Amino acid sequence: MRDSNEHSPGAVEAHRQYQAGILPDVSRTFALTIPALPDRLALVVTNAYLLCRIADTVEDDPQLEAGQKESGLGRFLAAVKGEEEAAGFSAAMTPRLARETPEAELDLMRNAARVVAVTHSFSNAERRILERCVSVMCVDMPKFQRNSSLAGLRDLAELDAYCYAVAGVAGEMLTDLFCIHCPELAPKREELRKLAVSFGQGLQMTNILKDIWDDHQRGACWLPRSEFDDGRLELAKLPEIHLREEFRQGLHNLIAIAHGHLVNALEFTCHLPARERGMRRFCLWALGLAVLTLQKLRRNSGFTASDQVKVSRRSVRATVFATNLLVSSNRGLRGLFRLAARGLPR
Repeated sequence: MRDSNEHSPGAVEAHRQYQAGILPDVSRTFALTIPALPDRLALVVTNAYLLCRIADTVEDDPQLEAGQKESGLGRFLAAVKGEEEAAGFSAAMTPRLARETPEAELDLMRNAARVVAVTHSFSNAERRILERCVSVMCVDMPKFQRNSSLAGLRDLAELDAYCYAVAGVAGEMLTDLFCIHCPELAPKREELRKLAVSFGQGLQMTNILKDIWDDHQRGACWLPRSEFDDGRLELAKLPEIHLREEFRQGLHNLIAIAHGHLVNALEFTCHLPARERGMRRFCLWALGLAVLTLQKLRRNSGFTASDQVKVSRRSVRATVFATNLLVSSNRGLRGLFRLAARGLPR
C-alpha cells in the first residue's frame, strides 16, 4: 500500500531533494562520504542510510517501552515493503519520541513517508536489497536493546552478532548495490560480502569504543565482558575502573580486533575497479577516519568523553587529500594505510 500521490514523478523529485537536504543534519560523516559515490549510487545509499536512521531513532529512544519499539519497527518495516502507509507509522511514532530527541531526527521521523516514497521509486532489485537490510535491523536490533545494560555484552561472539545486526548487514547491502552499479564485481560478490561484513564491524567497533561514555550515560554498554580481566571487571562501574590496567588492556585488545577488521576493509576497497574512484573514495574516507579514531583511542586510553577522541576537521581534510591522491593505486593505498595505522596493535 503506497501513500497517495507520494510516488508521482514530481513528488518523488521533491522527496529526493528533501533527503539530500536532511542528510548533513543527521550525519556529518555520511554527508561527507556518500556524495563521493556515482550519482545513482549516492541517491540509493542516501535513502538506505536514512531508512536505517529512522529505525535507529525508534530503537534508541529512551522513552519508548520495548513493546512500543518492536511494534513501531514492525510498522516501519511494513511501510518499507509497501504493506502499510508510511504516513501512518510516522504520525503514530513521532509524538511518542523523547523530548530530548534532536530536531533533525524529529524532522526525519515526521517526513518518513517522503523517504519511503523515494525507496518505492527504485528498481525491484534495489528495493529488495534495501528491504533485506532494514528487515534484519528491525528484527535483530530489539533483541540486543531489550537485554542491554551497563554490564556489557557477554563475549566476542555476542559482539560479532550485535555488530552484524547494526553494521555488517549494511556492508552486505552496499556490496549488492555496488554489484548492480558495476556488474564486473558480481563474480566476487561472496568474497566481497564477507569482507564488507568485517568492514562494517570495524567501523562499528570503532564507534563503540569512542562512545563508551555516551552509552554509559544512556544506561548501556556494548563492550564484551570477556575481554576485561576474563569477565571479572565490572563494566557497570566505568567511572571507577576506567584507569585500571585491566580496563586498559581490554581496550587494547578491542582496538587490535577493530584494526584487523579495518585491514579487511582496505582489501574490500582494493577489490573495487581502479576506475571506480567514487566508490573507492566512499570506502577510503570512512576507513581513514576509523583508523585515525583508533589512534586517538590508543594514545588516550584514559579518556572520559567522546569529544576527547574525536578526529579534528584538519585530520579529516588531510585524509581526504591523501586518499584522493592515491585512490587508484592499491600499492599506494596499502602503504598509506600502514603509515596511518603505525603503532596500532594487531
